[in-house]
Amino acid sequence: MDHLVTWCEENHLELNALKTVEIVVDFRKNAAPPAPITLCDSPVTAVESFRFLGTIIAQDLKWEQNICSLIKKAQQRMFFLRQLKKFNLPKTMMVNFYTSIIDSILTSSITIWYATAKDKGRLQCVIRSAEKVIGCNLPSLHNLHASRTLRRAGKIVADPSHPGHKLFKPPPLWQEAALHQDQNLSPPEQLLPLRYRPLKQCPAPPLTLTTATT
Repeated sequence: MDHLVTWCEENHLELNALKTVEIVVDFRKNAAPPAPITLCDSPVTAVESFRFLGTIIAQDLKWEQNICSLIKKAQQRMFFLRQLKKFNLPKTMMVNFYTSIIDSILTSSITIWYATAKDKGRLQCVIRSAEKVIGCNLPSLHNLHASRTLRRAGKIVADPSHPGHKLFKPPPLWQEAALHQDQNLSPPEQLLPLRYRPLKQCPAPPLTLTTATT
């Protein structure tokens, strides 16, 4: 903590101890209580969860509180979508409203919490409600997560200065041929596991007719 205070002073930054909290993530059964932290001669409050850039991070790294917060925000905005329905607005306008106002809430930090969240179905219910109001199909939560992950992966691959850029190493030569068999996938999509790749529509099997003569 002293190093942090010194670094902030050297870079002309001022720490606000009243807005600073401490969260301890420790899954040991017999974990010893951590020593209290002081910042600028002020004690730092220990909390079980806190909001960081709109995302609620809990001490047990579960996302129930965050999902409840997202659902509450999305439901509030669903009211305005229903009002647009009453005014008989075109579906394209309602879809644009949903994408910019509601979809952006449901996908907030989705690349962080989607893989480990257990109650994602509650968010999918919000999407189904919007589908009934608009009268058309909307991207599922799984597809939204896949698209956001691809977008994030593409930015990391294109930015050599990103700390995670080196994690996207090219595969060995013996895997490269199999990896690039599907030319319809973009480079970020080819880096994803098979279960997260976009689904492709399989062509219908050829129809064969047989005739019998007597």
